[in-house]
Amino acid sequence: MEQLSPIFAALGDPTRFAIVDRLLQEGELSAGDIADTAPISSPAFSRHLKVLREAGLVEQRTDKQRRLYSVRPEAVRQISAWIITYREFWETSFDRLEHALNADTKEKEEKDENG
Repeated sequence: MEQLSPIFAALGDPTRFAIVDRLLQEGELSAGDIADTAPISSPAFSRHLKVLREAGLVEQRTDKQRRLYSVRPEAVRQISAWIITYREFWETSFDRLEHALNADTKEKEEKDENG
C-alpha cells in the first residue's frame, strides 16, 4: 500500500493523469509529442513529468536528442492488483447483502401469507 500512495498522489492531478492516459493509449512518446496534452509552460510540463517519474509511474530514456517517456508496467500492475483486491471485497459484500435482503423479503412474504 505504501508504494501506491505516491502513484495515486501523482495521478490526482488532472494534467498528470492526462499524460499517463495518453501514454497508455499511444505508447512511448517524446516529451515534445506529449507536451500538447496540457496548455501549460514547458517548465511546468517538465515538473509534471518529474513527479510522474519520481512516483514510479513513468520511465524516461534518452534517444539521441530526445527524451522518451512510457508508463512503467510495474506501476500499472500494482494499481490493478489493488483494485482487484477491493473489487473482490465489494463483490462479496454485495452478495451477502443481496442474500440478506432476499431472506428478509422471503420472511415478510411468508409472514403476510400466514397473516
